Amino acid sequence: MVSKRKKKYSTGEAAQFMTRKAALKKLQLSLNDFRRLCILKGIYPREPRNRKRAQKGNTGIKTLYHVKDIQFLLHEPIIWKLRDYKIFNKKVGRARAVRDFEKLHKYLNNHPTLKLDHIVKERYPTFIDALRDLDDCLTLCFLFSTFPSMAHVPRDQSALCRRLSLEFLHAVIDAKALRKVFISIKGYYFQAEIKGQTITWIVPHHFSFTPQSKADVDFKIMSTFVEFYTVMLGFINFRIYHSLNLIYPPRFSSVTPGESEKLLVDEDVFVAERVAALNVSLSKSSNEAPEEDLDMDAFDAGDDAEKIEEAKKEAEQIKKLKTIFKGLKFFLNREVPREPLVFIIRCFGGEVSWDKTLFVGSTFDENDESITHQIVDRPSMDKQFISRYYVQPQWVFDSVNARDLLPVNKYFMGEVLPPHLSPFIDKDRDQQYIPPEARALYDENELEQQHKMDEGENSGGDDNAKEEESGKEDEEEMEADTATKKKSKLSVSTGEVYKEVPWEKNRQERQEFRLREKMVKKKHRKLYKSMMEGKKGRAKEIWLLRKKRRLHDEEAAKEKKQKKVGKN
Repeated sequence: MVSKRKKKYSTGEAAQFMTRKAALKKLQLSLNDFRRLCILKGIYPREPRNRKRAQKGNTGIKTLYHVKDIQFLLHEPIIWKLRDYKIFNKKVGRARAVRDFEKLHKYLNNHPTLKLDHIVKERYPTFIDALRDLDDCLTLCFLFSTFPSMAHVPRDQSALCRRLSLEFLHAVIDAKALRKVFISIKGYYFQAEIKGQTITWIVPHHFSFTPQSKADVDFKIMSTFVEFYTVMLGFINFRIYHSLNLIYPPRFSSVTPGESEKLLVDEDVFVAERVAALNVSLSKSSNEAPEEDLDMDAFDAGDDAEKIEEAKKEAEQIKKLKTIFKGLKFFLNREVPREPLVFIIRCFGGEVSWDKTLFVGSTFDENDESITHQIVDRPSMDKQFISRYYVQPQWVFDSVNARDLLPVNKYFMGEVLPPHLSPFIDKDRDQQYIPPEARALYDENELEQQHKMDEGENSGGDDNAKEEESGKEDEEEMEADTATKKKSKLSVSTGEVYKEVPWEKNRQERQEFRLREKMVKKKHRKLYKSMMEGKKGRAKEIWLLRKKRRLHDEEAAKEKKQKKVGKN
């Protein structure tokens, strides 16, 4: 029998990919609805190996999707809801055009609603899966919580992001899960550890919102992402609160309004303001579970002894970190950023307050003599108390990253602050710029560890000194016997002088490296080329940062020298 001839572009990459135009025709959706559906379902364009073959001979650049992804979207119930929205908009437009206000109110009161619960459960089957993908969710929700009402960002969405983000901060405070903090130009970096998962997010600085002069940012697409992330964050907050035996939504066990808070007649507004203050503990449910501490003896005996020792040391440091501010009382001046400092201080067991005329939630006044630290960000103050330290806000951040209370003399009012080092730098990672101060700090820590190890070896060596001396005598006798036997076999011969050429060694290494590059497979050459270009780019960036730091240090030394000459 003669086999049937296959039609061109019916198999291979041509059958695996589909253009966006074909996907819109298959799903019968508009471009906006298709984009929204892809964002909610987590489907993105794909890059084929051979674009010409995947586009059925077309040499242009088109947006391609996997056929399986489009078939997956065909069975999504949200498609019917999007079609209902389309019908709803047509009915509302027709009723408004003919000025039939009775039908218009009827349609507006019965508009379709989109529910995303099943998509969150579909994309994140377990709670741990959701925590692993929480970084972008938190960063975007904290960003949208600072936005006013805009064209594509509804006011309700910003308010919802604000409420959910504050609920998450309360959960981190109660769990004492914060580990690292850092201030940058972008905002405040926070890193927490929840259920063994490391979560890092950015909280933007509280500046006045300035609208974009150009439409460089598509807020509509970002708003669609936030629409999904708010549902996801709501699920996560609910699970975290119940695992911590907290009542969700947040409530207070015993809170009585003060004189300045009696104007808040509405109970919901009062609770919302207290939650936003981050300074009141939330009420717990009746069934309290004991805190889960890490059992030091529960490690597997088959594990490496060094890794077990490192894990025990890390657990002890974290246990100490959770209570570094315990017993300390902080008062915040009006010029200090309130929310990040209250969040950090309360995460590590400290008490904090501020001027009650500024914001709701203050617990003690500035005249309280039990205050140990006052956070200020001004060169001087007229009225000062002898019983407390007046430090700049960076002391709080640096103490958390150092996992210990740093000396306050470098952080007094008007002092030039030490460099604020990032705790996210990995000293063992290649091609990463590490400032000289951080490098010196790492070197000091390594020297201290080496010194401790040497002391341990010396203390343990005293017990075995006698055994070593007796063993040395036996070894000396054996060495003397072998030396007499070797003397008869030894002979001397003239040696040849070998001069090593340094440039020849470098040339040979380069040649070997080029030969190794030729051994890379053809399908991996593009990836290898991009990796090498990235490596060169990172090396150039490190060189530029070092040059910038060198010029800064030279200029600072020059200014210092000029001041010294001027004083003389």
